[in-house]
Amino acid sequence: MEVEEARQQEKASKKTKKEKKREKRKSLEQSDGEVDTPKDEKKKKTKRKEKGKPTVSIAVAGSIVDNAQSLELATLLAGQIARAVTIFRIDEVVVFDSKSMSSDDAEVANFENGDGNENGAQFLVKILRYLETPQYLRKRLFPMHQSLKYVGLLPPLDAPHHYRKHEWSQFREGVTLDGDHSKGTPVDVGLMKNILVEQILEPGKRVTVAMGTNRDLNPDAVRTVVSSSRPREEMGLYWGYRVRYASNLSSVFNSSSFKGGYDHVIGTSEHGQVISSSELVLPSFRHLLIVFGGLSGLEESIEEDNNLKGRGANEVFVSYLNTCPHQGSRTIRTEEAILISLQYFQEPIRRAEAQFFEK
Repeated sequence: MEVEEARQQEKASKKTKKEKKREKRKSLEQSDGEVDTPKDEKKKKTKRKEKGKPTVSIAVAGSIVDNAQSLELATLLAGQIARAVTIFRIDEVVVFDSKSMSSDDAEVANFENGDGNENGAQFLVKILRYLETPQYLRKRLFPMHQSLKYVGLLPPLDAPHHYRKHEWSQFREGVTLDGDHSKGTPVDVGLMKNILVEQILEPGKRVTVAMGTNRDLNPDAVRTVVSSSRPREEMGLYWGYRVRYASNLSSVFNSSSFKGGYDHVIGTSEHGQVISSSELVLPSFRHLLIVFGGLSGLEESIEEDNNLKGRGANEVFVSYLNTCPHQGSRTIRTEEAILISLQYFQEPIRRAEAQFFEK
């Protein structure tokens, strides 16, 4: 008898669950007119993957470092920016050099092997790149340098791609090594053993490796180097930011690393237009750029650039906004403005992204 009662209760429970599902589907049909089936959801995910997620970049004047009274304080400032950029999942940081006399962005290559005599923009680029790099790769990719003297004081970014030695992931950042290339290229990905990738690559190159689900570190298990955008596209993971140097403000726009450049550019200033975050409407964008000025603001950065001199901020930027009106202090430091502004833009960006995927 007890067994029979248990069976009847189980049947009643199943029936209740089915009725609940039926009612839920009926409710959705009445409210939206149509219900997404698993096949529809799969189509949406495929469409999102094909379109790619819109990117958000920021540009900041390297001259903000010049105001720091010591190398230690300059390092702490750079660390604040790196933390803010990571917290808000920024894809690219462009550091522009408002005091550079060169119009060649390749100038950045000259200081990477220099003797430590760097200006503010060059210093900021180096610290931002160092912090974005997973800890297990830093010794191989960054030789000892005076600029890195105080980086040990900075809190870690703890970004999703900064895996520990005992953690496994479908993707890992690595650095190519010298050695036997008969079967591929050995790569250090921060695990107990080095792994092998099928491509033949020169040593000292940072790469993203598709590790798969097979945790076997046997040398015969050959893996593949993939684009650094793959973890973001396939798993929705934030995979750090890239850093670009620009010799002046106009080079920020003209030398974009994205195909087609930035389709929406926003300048930030206390002289900008005041719009509340809830009322700000951003157009559907593919690559958004938010620009922050130096010690004297974006107006001075425009005047110092021979390509932009004489033009107003409203001519240079599509939108020119004050993201922190009614400030209590006479000045807001750039590292503070970045944190405030990125929070201000969070909801408008999300609404614009939703609009982008609906198209």
